[in-house]
Amino acid sequence: MNWRRKVMTSQQLTNWLKQRTYLTPDRIALISDKREYTFKELWTMTIEMASKIHSHVKESQSEFIGLMIKNTVESVTVIHAVQQLGLTAVLLNHRLSPSELAFQIEDMNLSAVILDDEFYEKLQNQPIQKVTLSGLHKATPSTFEIKGHFQLDQVCSVMYTSGTTGAPKGVLQTYGNHWWSAIGSSLNLGTSENDTWLCSVPLFHISGYSILMRSVIYGMSVRLFEHFDVERINRELKSGSITIMSAVSNMLQRMLKDLGDESYHGNFRCMLLGGGPAPLPLLEICRDKEIPVFQTYGMTETSSQIVTLSPEYSLSKLGSAGKPLFPSELKIKKETRPAAAYEEGEILVKGPNVTIGYYKREGANQKSFEDGWLSTGDIGYVDDEGFLFVLDRRSDLIISGGENVYPAEIESMLASHKEIEDVGVAGISSDEWGQVPCAFIVKGTMSLLNGKDVLSFCKKNLASYKQPKKIVFVDEIPRNASNKILRRVLRERWEQGVYRDEH
Repeated sequence: MNWRRKVMTSQQLTNWLKQRTYLTPDRIALISDKREYTFKELWTMTIEMASKIHSHVKESQSEFIGLMIKNTVESVTVIHAVQQLGLTAVLLNHRLSPSELAFQIEDMNLSAVILDDEFYEKLQNQPIQKVTLSGLHKATPSTFEIKGHFQLDQVCSVMYTSGTTGAPKGVLQTYGNHWWSAIGSSLNLGTSENDTWLCSVPLFHISGYSILMRSVIYGMSVRLFEHFDVERINRELKSGSITIMSAVSNMLQRMLKDLGDESYHGNFRCMLLGGGPAPLPLLEICRDKEIPVFQTYGMTETSSQIVTLSPEYSLSKLGSAGKPLFPSELKIKKETRPAAAYEEGEILVKGPNVTIGYYKREGANQKSFEDGWLSTGDIGYVDDEGFLFVLDRRSDLIISGGENVYPAEIESMLASHKEIEDVGVAGISSDEWGQVPCAFIVKGTMSLLNGKDVLSFCKKNLASYKQPKKIVFVDEIPRNASNKILRRVLRERWEQGVYRDEH
């Protein structure tokens, strides 16, 4: 038994980028606003970057190195270079405050961070080595030993949880996690040498990072956008140059608004939609416009998607996240027992793409993992055919007068209103009901919508106990790097008096 375990944990694969360059050197790997790069060119740039990192970072550097980067070609080479050096990348979200970044840097005990020059100020007070990209350009290269293979049980990257429920935790993602995530996705979506995956989601987030890993594993082109630019992205999707794109509901809503009566080119075969339950009206619009939406469910802990709706069920199971990818498993737990079909409970997942645990969080690891199953903290159910329907985060559940109210359901309904640009719903304290739903709304620029109008709309479409008891108009809805609504922040701002009731 010990021998078998040793064999399994010592599995390795040939260096991904090196092997991909050997197999298809002239295939396009990366497309920026300025030019295209073949895998051979990407490999050359990566090795040059790795040699400069090797000479620039102190000898005392631990196995972990921080990356605070944007969606640029340079950033892609840095990510691959760190892998060539055998280091573990700790992806830092540059949108965080200096104090939030300080927490993660101290938590990981980082001694060096590679960062884009414009982020230097955020880390200027941190007692660490700050290696800017401009500094790397000037560095003298030094020789290093290129990794011939990647150990599948070796930690490749660390990403901190979004922190929607409290202090973030460092999620350990192994090479095996990324490998099986890519394989599971390919078995569901299929692959083609003509595929180009549009990436406008952050590279420091699992959705963006996983696209880069799939690129070298599949031999697939990535069209990289530095920012989410609605008009330019829509032009690309209409041109026929893009086959796949990753997005969340808020991004897709903005794209559809800009798209108007037009649709996308026939080459576009997959809009991979994640980031939480999608509003049903949004899915219906995409169905009517024949936009191929693949609703999916995943998280940092599962190295991207773990459940995705297969194309043949895109209409018959509209609103479902689908079934687990081939290497993975799913079950619903109701208190201490397995839930029956259509019975709501916590979503548990298992598979080789699931993290080995949280860094230095033994308590969280014991609480979150049992017999290989990860407790996701999300609530959902499976129907009688095994299709998953995600309802909401367990921590965001509103219990009003003993009734369970799911913010995502209310948000989905309100998002269908033509004068509402964005919406978030959170539970606030009530002496009478314990909690009541409060709707925070961003209305259209020219809209005259008021609180009474919204309540009237809700009364027509929601059961009485689900109807928001407070309506608050705001300039924007707070979201994290993956565009998930920070309902905790909405609650806090309400309690602090930052927001006021419009009804």
